[in-house]
Amino acid sequence: MNLGNGSRLFLPRKHSWAEDFVAFLDLIHDCYRGWHVVLLLDEDPSHTAEDALGWAEDYDIDLLWLPKRCPELNPMDTLWGQGKDRLSANKQYATIDDQVERFLTYLRSLSGEEALRTAGVLSGHFWLANALSKNFCGPA
Repeated sequence: MNLGNGSRLFLPRKHSWAEDFVAFLDLIHDCYRGWHVVLLLDEDPSHTAEDALGWAEDYDIDLLWLPKRCPELNPMDTLWGQGKDRLSANKQYATIDDQVERFLTYLRSLSGEEALRTAGVLSGHFWLANALSKNFCGPA
């Protein structure tokens, strides 16, 4: 999620392996070419894999690591959690692909401002508010 304007990139993958994260880095690089990108991440093994770190460095993407066991600091995790509560809790879909499609349709339907508000970024208490006040946006 772009914390300046709320735009989001999604790349559904079957796994969460290093090569899947590298594919996401490719998507970020293609979308934000020419922009300084800082990616806020947890230390999932796919994020810390040597190949992934090398690709991030090659693409000049800075990786900002969240403290361990602090998913509440990641606005995208908050958005995911609220989406899961709304669309997945106590519901069964015919296939996992149906569930993924419905979930992504919901997340894509949110405007940038709705996504930022839902994720807590527009809260007066958001922990990165001072960094965001520097007025960056980047491409939508």
